[in-house]
Amino acid sequence: MNAMHVLSAAEMQACDRATTERFGVPSIDLMRAASAAVAGLARWQFPRARRVTVLCGRGNNGGDGMMAARLLARDGLDVTTLLIGSAGILKGDAGVAWNELTSPMHGRVYAVTTAQELERHKDALGADLIVDALLGTGFKPPLKGLALAALEWMRPSSAPVLAVDLPSGWPADGTAATVEGPVFPADGVVTFTAPKPAHVFGQLTRGWEQPIVVAPIGSPDAAIVSALGVEWAGSSLALAQTPRAMASNKGNFGHVLVVGGSFGAAGGKAGAPAMTALAALRAGAGLVTAAVPAPALAPVAAFVPELMTWPLAATPAGAISSEDLAPERMAALTAGKTVLAIGPGLGQAPETVKFVTGLLSATQMPAVIDADGLNILAAKPVLLAKLANGRTFVLTPHPGEMARLAGVSVAEVQTNRLETARGFAQRVGVTLVLKGARTLIAYPDGRVAVNTSGNPGMAKGGSGDLLTGIIAGLMAQHPGDVARAVEAAVYLHGLAADFAVRESDEHTVLATDTLRYLARAFRHQGFHFGKDGANRYVWLQGALPAEGPQEVRG
Repeated sequence: MNAMHVLSAAEMQACDRATTERFGVPSIDLMRAASAAVAGLARWQFPRARRVTVLCGRGNNGGDGMMAARLLARDGLDVTTLLIGSAGILKGDAGVAWNELTSPMHGRVYAVTTAQELERHKDALGADLIVDALLGTGFKPPLKGLALAALEWMRPSSAPVLAVDLPSGWPADGTAATVEGPVFPADGVVTFTAPKPAHVFGQLTRGWEQPIVVAPIGSPDAAIVSALGVEWAGSSLALAQTPRAMASNKGNFGHVLVVGGSFGAAGGKAGAPAMTALAALRAGAGLVTAAVPAPALAPVAAFVPELMTWPLAATPAGAISSEDLAPERMAALTAGKTVLAIGPGLGQAPETVKFVTGLLSATQMPAVIDADGLNILAAKPVLLAKLANGRTFVLTPHPGEMARLAGVSVAEVQTNRLETARGFAQRVGVTLVLKGARTLIAYPDGRVAVNTSGNPGMAKGGSGDLLTGIIAGLMAQHPGDVARAVEAAVYLHGLAADFAVRESDEHTVLATDTLRYLARAFRHQGFHFGKDGANRYVWLQGALPAEGPQEVRG
């Protein structure tokens, strides 16, 4: 699929206007398509729901809900629709939706104008599903008045909630994981045309496994214009799914050199580079060589038979020695390699620091830098900027490493993730992968891609090592499209972990368990269709239901 741009609330409104005024798509047709998407997802994601309560506002978001209520009632569900506000002032497309819902009456329909009137409809809380179509993209915090009363009214209900566009009370342009002030709960979110910042940054649903989907409703690509410079990383999955030529050989898919590890009497980290190397192989690199201190060679070589190894001179403590900077050793180590992945398990012994900076200075191949490779460069910011000049550098810090790189606190990083990542990538001239919930991929030109796959089960040692290998493996295969290779790698890593946790448990799943699901992630289609292409959904977050969609047409 093409890149999916993230639009601000104002840009989304401009898109809708352009769709109607420039491209001739009637706004009522957009509402009909949106309502069909809502009703379709309700049937698909909540197939056992028979009693449905739909809460509608008086704007277009409410109009989507009214039309969806009509479709669900027409399909035989027991539907109660509550208009939160007076029906007498409905106008435009929302007025059309109200008339179609009530003439003839589809289910039970009530207009509620006071909090006291809401209390008369407590039986509606016994529904199997509540559809929240109260407030949408145009909402400005805080939630108040009758909308706030509706939130308090529905709190006792145990029914799942499907939010139309956004959970009511959540600002569309918010980039924080959570928001202050009251907000409706959600167990699923369906938005239209393109995600807004809240859809890719916010924890909109009660669980990470619950769906946030985007449904195209008829706006042409030329109308979807954004100046935010933010895209959804999952759009790049198509690159990883490009079929290979029949006459392919291993030389067509690059040779990754993994440098890392330490192993001595005081302990060591031989597993880290081994995991990185294995992940690069699993991601499809043609060849992978793990260069590790000689004492670590045996455990690394035993990790997987397809892996090639290279012994590096070691210090008495088992760290990489600067002896390996000798020109003849350096030439032999780097010959034929196309991508360097450096850092996992390195340590920061003085001789290792000398070797790392010397290797990076002596080579020009694209490099993915993680773990102690980042910590070494964080202490040498001038050298980092010099090394990154005119070369592909991909840095993959977690928040603590990012804080050291940027010279700020971890709290500052986490409070301003988007600004921190974007600013650092522009200032230093690197591709920056800021890990965490909603990993960010920032580029020197200011663009940022947001990843929405992944789950709390990834919060274990080894996850970052795997990501480094997957990134390097995809970069080796796609040297002419590094940005999409990195985005696809981040998305695949999180998606494989999502599949792993769904069949295991977020407490018990190991980092390496996710590699068993990487093939499934590669084959994944992030969108699904109903019959004849109806009801298309792009899954930003959540499990795809096992059953096919229930087709709903307007």
